[in-house]
Amino acid sequence: MSYLHFDKTQMTNLQESLFKEFLITNRLGAYCSTTLVGCNIRKYHGLLVVPVPEIDDETHVLLSSLDETVIQHGAEFNLSVHRYQGENYSPKGHKYISDFTLDKVPTWTYRIGGVVLRKEIVFRRNNDYRLFVRYTLLEAHSKITLRLKPFLAFRSVRQWTRQNPVCNQEYCEVDGGIGMRLYENYPMLYMQTNAKRQEFVYQPDWYRNFEYPKENERGYNDTEDNFVPGYFDIDIKKGESVIFAAGIDSAKPEKMEINLEAEKGQLNHHDSFIHCLVNAAHQFRVEKGGECYMLAGFHWFKSRARDTFLSLPGLTLSLGEKERFEQYMATAEKALRDFMEKRPISVDIYEIEQPDVLLWATWCLQQYGKFIGRQACYQKYGKLVEDIIEFIWQSHHDNLFFHDNGLLYSYGRETPVTWMNSVRDGRPIVPRSGYIVEFNALWYNALKFYEQLLSEFGTDEQKQKAKEAGKQAEITAASFKQTFLNEYGYLLDYVDGQMADWSVRPNQLFGIALDFSPLDLKERKRVLDICTKELVTPKGIRTLSPKSGGYTPFYVGPQRERDIAYHQGTAWPWLTGFYLEAYLRVYKMSGVNYIERQLIGFEEELFYHCIGTIPELFDGNPPFHGRGAVALAMNVSGILRAIRMLEKYQLAD
Repeated sequence: MSYLHFDKTQMTNLQESLFKEFLITNRLGAYCSTTLVGCNIRKYHGLLVVPVPEIDDETHVLLSSLDETVIQHGAEFNLSVHRYQGENYSPKGHKYISDFTLDKVPTWTYRIGGVVLRKEIVFRRNNDYRLFVRYTLLEAHSKITLRLKPFLAFRSVRQWTRQNPVCNQEYCEVDGGIGMRLYENYPMLYMQTNAKRQEFVYQPDWYRNFEYPKENERGYNDTEDNFVPGYFDIDIKKGESVIFAAGIDSAKPEKMEINLEAEKGQLNHHDSFIHCLVNAAHQFRVEKGGECYMLAGFHWFKSRARDTFLSLPGLTLSLGEKERFEQYMATAEKALRDFMEKRPISVDIYEIEQPDVLLWATWCLQQYGKFIGRQACYQKYGKLVEDIIEFIWQSHHDNLFFHDNGLLYSYGRETPVTWMNSVRDGRPIVPRSGYIVEFNALWYNALKFYEQLLSEFGTDEQKQKAKEAGKQAEITAASFKQTFLNEYGYLLDYVDGQMADWSVRPNQLFGIALDFSPLDLKERKRVLDICTKELVTPKGIRTLSPKSGGYTPFYVGPQRERDIAYHQGTAWPWLTGFYLEAYLRVYKMSGVNYIERQLIGFEEELFYHCIGTIPELFDGNPPFHGRGAVALAMNVSGILRAIRMLEKYQLAD
């Protein structure tokens, strides 16, 4: 039995199966995503969702869904599920699903009396936007007709489709099917099959008032309409397979089977916790214009600088993928260089101007040195590290100022400057400003890493710089303790003049988890113990202690309410990686069993939400429901880093 397997009992229980989703991507920015029963519950769902750069920088839903109907002896059995306004489901094809598995590809088995039909979805990667859906008739007492009815949207993932008079309902015939373009500037969508016995019946119509419960949860009560051009009727006998293909270029029907099998043969199995995470790591990769980007998450995130540097070590180095790290970094370095040299950003990485990005970039390169070797790191990235440190040290950043006490200052009262970036009415909900704890923990760590590289591999002149960096690090460490370490043994979150935030937040973990900490072992242990007591949950680290004012653990309700809760008590898995790193630094081998127990809590999440990956965040209180985006790069990275750290300690035992 496959690892990611759901039987008939689970699939026919719509209250459970309706909210399990899957995601497959093609590394070109396109994706296929819906629920295990095929009922879209988000406006971001669709079988073929692609970038349309001629319109904007969003992805667009072309093929929303595909209805399948089995016709035998004149009786019709519709295998699909749609939710209409008022929580009305029609048809209710989930009752025919006998099981669902995700090993290499999503696979359904349907049983309708004596008919057994298998469906597989394969998304072609790397060279085009093409989706294959293969149907194989495993059992039948007589031939059947398979009717396929495509539902089209042709809209941005952030919008809705409405019945309208400007929709172009004309189609062109191509080999094995048709092509349609509903609106100007969109690509043609080709829908074809490789069936020898088929007929396309043109029967244009609008299906109205689809309802998406996940959007309702988020405070969006809109419904949408889809256009259906008609349907394909395909005769199929026992043992035969037919393939439906959807893409923005026409396909050759005789090559569909070959291309599908070739693509499937390159895919990896989802047969264990770690292999699911490896596959999840690869989903965030996007290649365009000769550059390699890492999406921050799905379905609505783009490539963001902070997320890239935080995620890169776990999603590449932890998997032994040195070359892939270097591909991502080659693109990211262009953004860093453009920013530091005051040029327009030449690559599609967003938020490079955030003041902590340079610090996270240095940490990211430090991880490369740990995995590949410091000498190799110095040879490849030494100049970049040096330029970043000097840029910060000389206060060339518009909002990251080096002060005489050795600390970095950033103004964040009007605009968020840290990863805790939710806003309300245009202002930060958590206005972290001044001396920010993780900024300065990262700065101390960066100075020590810089000193280490130059002292080991630098020229005589650079070794002198190393000494200066070491002296500066001592000043920074003393100021760090004096500024952030309070009498209760934990670290203040930020300090700005007379204003100090005494909230117990996870950002203090960076002061004890990084390779170089300004705190001694006893101080680190006190910080760790308080974080363990107040912030640790089975699904991640809380963004705020329940004992602190404003604790809001449930990420539910309309946008405004969710924005308030976003960093006020919700739990984030990516922080677990840094927490476990700090735990191992303090407790060493005696902490291994504890780390194993913490990681177990994440394995079960692969079977909920979006199967095989980790959602954006969790409620901070039981039962710790997963919320937000269906997949977040930082979360997958943090867990992979933790697994790698655990393996390292176990091998050393």
